[in-house]
Amino acid sequence: MNGQSPRELDVAIIGGGAAGLATAIFSAQAASNLRIAIFDGAAKLGAKILVSGGGRCNVTNKIVVAADYWGGSSNVIRRVLSFLPVAETVRFFQEIGVELHEEEHGKLFPNSNKARTVVDALIRAATQLNVQIRCGRRVTAIMWESERSESGQAERAGAFHLQIANETISAHVAVLATGGLSLPKTGSDGGGYLLAKSLGHSISPTCAGLAPLLLDGAFHTALSGIACDTELTITITGEKPLSIRGMMLWTHFGISGPVVLNISRHWSRARLQGKHVVIHANFFPPLDGASLERRWIEFAAKNPRRRMDALLGETLPARLSEALLTSCGVAPNTQIGNLARDRRRRLARQLTQWGLPIRDSRGYAYAEVTAGGVPLSEIDPGTLQSRIRPGLFFVGEILDVDGRLGGFNFQWAWSSAFTAARGITRFFSQKSGLGE
Repeated sequence: MNGQSPRELDVAIIGGGAAGLATAIFSAQAASNLRIAIFDGAAKLGAKILVSGGGRCNVTNKIVVAADYWGGSSNVIRRVLSFLPVAETVRFFQEIGVELHEEEHGKLFPNSNKARTVVDALIRAATQLNVQIRCGRRVTAIMWESERSESGQAERAGAFHLQIANETISAHVAVLATGGLSLPKTGSDGGGYLLAKSLGHSISPTCAGLAPLLLDGAFHTALSGIACDTELTITITGEKPLSIRGMMLWTHFGISGPVVLNISRHWSRARLQGKHVVIHANFFPPLDGASLERRWIEFAAKNPRRRMDALLGETLPARLSEALLTSCGVAPNTQIGNLARDRRRRLARQLTQWGLPIRDSRGYAYAEVTAGGVPLSEIDPGTLQSRIRPGLFFVGEILDVDGRLGGFNFQWAWSSAFTAARGITRFFSQKSGLGE
């Protein structure tokens, strides 16, 4: 696409996903004279964007704050988000022809309800700005050569040499926008981590984030397809318990749904670190066991003949109510007035502290994001430039930042891209000041 492959560039962006495309656009808008090219191993760009949000692409969220993310320093995340807040993100997409609308929980989607609209708009904007887009061009290695002054002291600037098949391409700036390991069918294979390590960076251990969880036993199989409002509490040895509320979906393999996806990275990271970890489900949030029991006592005083399955069914799906009662040793047709005090108390505790026998995460093949990556401590928070290799920038999922479900990871892609573009502009301004 877009002309012949250049052998000498100002900016080489490795990875043409959301963050890579946005970095190219923002950089070209800030400095139209820069020679910018995107290199991606896939035949076509945007595969991960196309499958996101059920094929509709949840571009961002109405409200995005640092607390919506995990991984690196919240102060760094807050700073990066401030450079391109949500309002500016919405305006950017309007400018490239993508109008957004708000849905439940503040999610912003394109009015077309098609992720293809987002991909096409990003590619069109990059092409109009003369960004070279080189598909099917996988970067297998990057070498950095520092420039030296006459005194032999290394200067700030240098040159990156990208190995692509039998060709070597040089650039003053290299941007790693390769993503992580999630959804490998879209081309994510962790190759960017190897490139980062070859340039002197470390990698915080990675695990699947926003992934469904597998359960032991057979309790869940008969409940497949049932969803319910649930609060999950994860308890990890040596850490403060964390509770997250949202819809949980029972499946043939275990559990999924927003609340499960959001808590999955914490379970996977604890297991990765060898820590003991358990997750309990509360099917009656925000009540705890004692509060739920008190509610039942008050109800029983007026309706002693109310069946327990009917009572639970006012909050939970009938099939789930029956399964939970049966598993707890309470016949579904038991009248609440006939439930012994000890049995009632135990049942209330069980339904608000239901142990989930998690065997494993469903892994990267089903994960929407990778937790872990290049540590934020190794980059400049104001520019996302490497502290180790001048001229090397990181954007998007390759960094040790992962957001919760709801458009937050895309917002990180846009904001980190904008931040890096600012840094790239500053880099060339300073380079010119050195006399180049």
